[in-house]
Amino acid sequence: MRAALLYSAAGSLLLSALTAVPDTDGARAAAELRGTAVAAARAKAAGIDFGPCPDAQDLPGSMQCGTVTVPLDYARPDGRQIELAVGRARATRKDPHDGERAVRRQGALVYNPGGPGANGVYFPLVGLLPEWKRLAAAYDLVGYAPRGVGRSTPLSCQDPKRFFTGPTQAPTHPSESYKKKRIAQAKAYARGCAERAGRALRHYHSLNNARDLDVLRAALGEERLTFLGTSYGTYLGALYATLFPAHVRRMVFDSAVDPDPAEIWYRNNLDQSAAFEGRWRDFRRWVARHDDVYGLGRTAREVRRSYERASARLAAEPAGGKVGPGQLQAAFLQAGYYDDQWPHRAHALSAYLKGDPGPLVEQAEQRPEAAAEAENTRAVYVAVECNDAPWPTDWAVWDRDNTRLARRAPFETWDNAWTNLPCAYWEGPRQRPLDVGAGPGALPPTLILAAERDAATPYDGALELHRRLAGSVLVTERDAGAHGLAGGPNACVNGHVEAYLLAGRLPGRRTDCAAHPEPKPQSQSQSPSRSRSRSAAPERPGADRPLG
Repeated sequence: MRAALLYSAAGSLLLSALTAVPDTDGARAAAELRGTAVAAARAKAAGIDFGPCPDAQDLPGSMQCGTVTVPLDYARPDGRQIELAVGRARATRKDPHDGERAVRRQGALVYNPGGPGANGVYFPLVGLLPEWKRLAAAYDLVGYAPRGVGRSTPLSCQDPKRFFTGPTQAPTHPSESYKKKRIAQAKAYARGCAERAGRALRHYHSLNNARDLDVLRAALGEERLTFLGTSYGTYLGALYATLFPAHVRRMVFDSAVDPDPAEIWYRNNLDQSAAFEGRWRDFRRWVARHDDVYGLGRTAREVRRSYERASARLAAEPAGGKVGPGQLQAAFLQAGYYDDQWPHRAHALSAYLKGDPGPLVEQAEQRPEAAAEAENTRAVYVAVECNDAPWPTDWAVWDRDNTRLARRAPFETWDNAWTNLPCAYWEGPRQRPLDVGAGPGALPPTLILAAERDAATPYDGALELHRRLAGSVLVTERDAGAHGLAGGPNACVNGHVEAYLLAGRLPGRRTDCAAHPEPKPQSQSQSPSRSRSRSAAPERPGADRPLG
């Protein structure tokens, strides 16, 4: 019976996806396709043995954990196997507004938080939040750690004890000597990835992440996948929809990455840096409107000068001996992702310039206990993006493009370049990006969410994905820029997500939602740590910074 199931699954998968794989190596592509069918059939037969999580004492009883086994190399499905960590909370099947009314279970809703390198194992905990209770009633909420992340055969490129090197500088127009220093660091990091992971490193890329997702679907006993991906998770979902269209039930693409092969990943990162300049300006304008609270300036330009004054002071004397300009920039980059952080960042900057470094140190310092997780996240991010596509290998190209861009978009440009520079010196083969797309009738209708001023995934990416996926619907939050919309503060967006996932209903092909309200300013007497505790409740998806 299992043999018959195996060959049936392999034949179905081959017919549905053979034409979608890259043609750089037809024999290998066909082998990987067959290997995915083999692994999925095994996973379906084995299932997932869910039980208590390793840190069960800190989690609600509804949360369970397990593992699914996937091949390291799908062209060799009988070769080395790795395990992916999976978290699940069973559908409550109870109407949150009427406890007496039963709700029909609709299977598993699988979530990927992005990155690449973000860990989604604890996503099921969002079912405790009011915004998610209707979905948690109908779906098993499932999150997982992609290959290389967390407990899923973790990757590492350097000793985590050496990962946080603060305080650091963050020049917006770096000198030649500073550039040489960062080039040396990038080369060392790329070399460290190759030495620590060996030949396995080449198998950590987005196409394998999409294949892993299909194996997870099979292990969960789902004939078709219901999926929510945020940021990089939208690119993963788009790859999945292209490779396995017959296995798609419903898909939500939240804050869409531009999937154009020409954008993956070098140009995507340049576009992101350009977009962050606009979002950084949005934040400064908000601070200026509340000068009576923060005293940082009455115009965006004056607020920028306050920030630059703080950065110069930190360069001369790091706050708490730990927070320099690099840590300041990283903290304020978060404000470009999530406007609910604007009051806390403005408060910290204001307090620092008035003589109290405490809030800034609390928000910006790099904590040693988080080093291992941060280093793992960075390692997976770099491995996936470097393996996914060709990158310029001539430093002169990087220097030219980022120098030009930094003239008009200085805030994130060079920081982003240093993050990705190991890809210029990467060892091993590169994938050819898949030409993502689905023609009319190839996919069930899908839902794309985008904020018009999102900097992490600029709006043009949502338009491009919408163009490539026939039958998709694009919901735009106008004049807003928060990253990761599902389950957030916009009731209009959440209503469309619920209608789609619970009933399959979609609005018109292009639908707008008004922006959610701007955050309210926080008085100097309020403490950021008291006003928003991260340990008190699970965060909504997208609440940790996606790296890509």
